[in-house]
Amino acid sequence: MRKPVLLSAAVLALGLAGCADEPTSTLPLHPGSAQLALADDAAAGNFLVRFKGNDIPRGFAEQVVALGGEVIFAHGGAGVAAVAGLRDAAADQLAGLAGVAAVDADAVVELEAPATEAVAASSEELASPDNPAGALRFPRQWNLQTIRAQQAWAAGKLGSPSVKVGILDTGIDYLHPDLVGRVDLGLSRSFLSAAENARVQTAFPGAHPIADLNYHGTHVAATVASNAYIYAGVTSKVTLVGLKVCTPGTAANGFRGSCPTSSTLAAVLYAADQGLDVINLSLGGSFNRRDASARGGNGPSFLATINQTFNYANRKGTAIVVSAGNSALDIDHDGNGYKSYCSTAAAICVSATGPTGQATLNGPWTEIDAFAPYSNYGRSAINVAAPGGNAVAVTAACSGFTIVPSILVCRNRFFNSPTSWSAFSIGLAGTSMAAPHVSGLAALIASEGGRSPAQIQARLQQTAADLGQPGTDPYYGKGRIDVARAVGL
Repeated sequence: MRKPVLLSAAVLALGLAGCADEPTSTLPLHPGSAQLALADDAAAGNFLVRFKGNDIPRGFAEQVVALGGEVIFAHGGAGVAAVAGLRDAAADQLAGLAGVAAVDADAVVELEAPATEAVAASSEELASPDNPAGALRFPRQWNLQTIRAQQAWAAGKLGSPSVKVGILDTGIDYLHPDLVGRVDLGLSRSFLSAAENARVQTAFPGAHPIADLNYHGTHVAATVASNAYIYAGVTSKVTLVGLKVCTPGTAANGFRGSCPTSSTLAAVLYAADQGLDVINLSLGGSFNRRDASARGGNGPSFLATINQTFNYANRKGTAIVVSAGNSALDIDHDGNGYKSYCSTAAAICVSATGPTGQATLNGPWTEIDAFAPYSNYGRSAINVAAPGGNAVAVTAACSGFTIVPSILVCRNRFFNSPTSWSAFSIGLAGTSMAAPHVSGLAALIASEGGRSPAQIQARLQQTAADLGQPGTDPYYGKGRIDVARAVGL
């Protein structure tokens, strides 16, 4: 009998707001999600540009350079771009150029600092990606049992390697035993600055730029797809693609990193052009629509630029799954508010559910489908609900590349062979954790032949368990996802 040594950490942490993922120890308290702050000169003078058509105006790059800036990206087809290094006056001039519809300041979402619990060690029998229900800690995974994932696995519905899911987040620990071999490093990219990418090489020379110096992206990725050695994911065979759009932060700011909208939009466009089937955005924030008025443009336009980008991705065949946010807000009656990216029509917006208690680590669980009190809601916004954690966390892989001081123990992981491995896990709660359950199911639907965003969304909604009010509910949308029903069982 093959017996690996397993080190597991029971860690509760705060994650991305929008994502303002809360430690389950504080629930049902909810401090509110981080606000999406419109960037100013202190944010390096980055701006989003929307063109009047889908093409890049002739001489655009040269004009930006003449104004003292540089082009981060410009996409012909979506008709959007991002530029850096401009002062406000130069941005005003850029807005007046022929072919430019609007220029908006870039925006960021901050990461929260983590809270840590005890570390434990154990030795158990090795599981297999062909049998996710045999994962060491699957008996604790109320989340996957709730959505009936094991029934789909038993029928051989494990996902296809040809289906690719992009994880727009802090990166992925591609060496974690639950993720090793699941990540297409050739397609994976970092959309952060050269300085941010250099931080990876300083901490881990030779590592891929998507190495997750935080922990959030690794947890999200392993929920979508896992080798199921320690914790299972919704799938075990689909391919993950790391699209790094969020920094890990620094010691000076308590490791509250940022996710620039320019990086996020660039990654969305890249994913679409590479033919990714699904992308997961467990990130977001909020801002007032009136604050998004563009320089010299058709403002408010910040949201129009996001919509234009997401619509392009949908046309290219990429389904977009996003977290609803954790401010306990009624999005239907939020007046001037905009919850990115949940307020974007082309996205599948996910609210969170979770148990209100448990008898033991392996259950039984109380009110397992209870609506999470921190989750945003709204009949017009929420498409479906999924497990995000409540009094009990969602647990998955913790990044061995982390630089967050409180969870440095997660670095103690290795995978030398199927009989020689160890790793840590981390427990999180928030709509950030709910979204990857939906992305994993979307990947299964794509594996079964439903490859278009419209087909995926329809299948998700038609097969969901109708909870709350009959039909479309402001908390559960069309219902809490059901993996077995979605794959025809």
